[in-house]
Amino acid sequence: MDKKIFNVLFLCTANSARSIMAEAILNQTGRGRFVGHSAGSQPAAAVNPHAIALLKRHNVSTEQLRAKDWSEFAWPDALKMDFVLTFCDRAAGEVCPIWPGQPMTAHWGVDDPAMVEGDEATK
Repeated sequence: MDKKIFNVLFLCTANSARSIMAEAILNQTGRGRFVGHSAGSQPAAAVNPHAIALLKRHNVSTEQLRAKDWSEFAWPDALKMDFVLTFCDRAAGEVCPIWPGQPMTAHWGVDDPAMVEGDEATK
């Protein structure tokens, strides 16, 4: 019997750090069982460089990571998601698109690391 591969969509407002890191980590650790995707309601122009650096330090692939609008996953013929997780309270409170396939949804509030202020070591 073939094992189902589950599609997981991680959402936050800018899709520049939290959701990007979750996508990359799940794609590395969930090979063969999970495929991670990420998007945002108001995507940033680019992925946060500190998020990319952190992933690289932990040998997590950063190829093909980009900030995406969540509308890419909401149209009727879009890839069907099995799970949709929001990471920020702002995205969780926004009116989300109807996700094709009626995936399981959950919210896990995580502070945005891209909003940390201070010197480079603090960031």
